[in-house]
Amino acid sequence: MALLLDHQFKQLPADRQVETRSFLEAVSHLPPFFDCLGSTVFAPIRSDVAGNITKIKAVYDSNPGRYRTLQQLLEAEKEQHSAEWPRVGATLALMWLKRGLRFIQVLLQSLVDGERDESHPNLIRVNVTKAYEIALRKYHGWLVQNLFKAALYAAPYKTDFLKALSKGREVKEEECLEKVRQFLVNFTATIDAIYEMYTKMNAELEYKA
Repeated sequence: MALLLDHQFKQLPADRQVETRSFLEAVSHLPPFFDCLGSTVFAPIRSDVAGNITKIKAVYDSNPGRYRTLQQLLEAEKEQHSAEWPRVGATLALMWLKRGLRFIQVLLQSLVDGERDESHPNLIRVNVTKAYEIALRKYHGWLVQNLFKAALYAAPYKTDFLKALSKGREVKEEECLEKVRQFLVNFTATIDAIYEMYTKMNAELEYKA
């Protein structure tokens, strides 16, 4: 069964350093995830995620040897742009990208955990709302928050979402969710490691978009 999530993230080494090249390769397949949510309101997140991947890749491609891990990339930018950092280059792009990735991760985890509205079990509104609240809401101004409120009501049925995730094929729900569970193992570990790195390096910014 082919799945939009078939491109697995690499298992992290003991030092929890994220290898830039394999990270970029894995995340490059994720922007279409937002198309599975059906509403055009998710298009800005899709383009934001894709744009931030492009920005990080441009920095990485300029010196792959120096930027072998995401940690090395952030440290190098901190050194080069001490006055403006972390509001620069790949550091800023990755800061926003990790939030989009956290949105995907919380949404998928909520689905596999079986969280649902018992009166409408085939809706994924509960899962999308949780993902938005945790990953993105506090970084969005009033206008964007209201757009999302509208989008939540347009969230697809779970059956349609899983079908879209499976590239349009009819799938057994449990089979699909099992593949999602497998995907989440390294994906979650990678995102957690990036969040930890931002906290450790004091690179997190709280401004609203």
